[in-house]
Amino acid sequence: MLSRILHAFSAPEPQPLPEPDAKLALGALMVRVAKSDMDYQLSEISRIDQLLARLNGLKPIEAAKMRATCEKLDKAAPDTQEFGRLIRETVSMDSRVNALEALWEVVLADGVRREAELKIIETVCEALGLSAADNESARKMAEAGGAPSDQGPLSV
Repeated sequence: MLSRILHAFSAPEPQPLPEPDAKLALGALMVRVAKSDMDYQLSEISRIDQLLARLNGLKPIEAAKMRATCEKLDKAAPDTQEFGRLIRETVSMDSRVNALEALWEVVLADGVRREAELKIIETVCEALGLSAADNESARKMAEAGGAPSDQGPLSV
């Protein structure tokens, strides 16, 4: 009887996190950018969900679940440069620029550019092997509301 009571109060074993691939790494970077200013706003969460849905061909609920996984990966996974390297080593140059554009869309989602967000963008840009000109181009596309190519940002 006592063991059943204790078992009822014990926490279930957490599900192991998936091994990050380029898509999850980008999602985790989007979460990291949004959380970097310690003000994770609904506008940023909504933008991340929209981006994950658009870039991965997901329905809204699937995108929200993917974001939840990305939030967990952000907490548990490697540093920003490691995520960037994972993307750089597995996708094309155009896809890396599109990934950077998606990150800029998250930065711009709340209407305020904060230093912490910009530092992460700079770190990711370097880790992706992109130039300052690529960064500027990605920022301008995000500001103009341009969507990344139909292939999504992470096509090989």
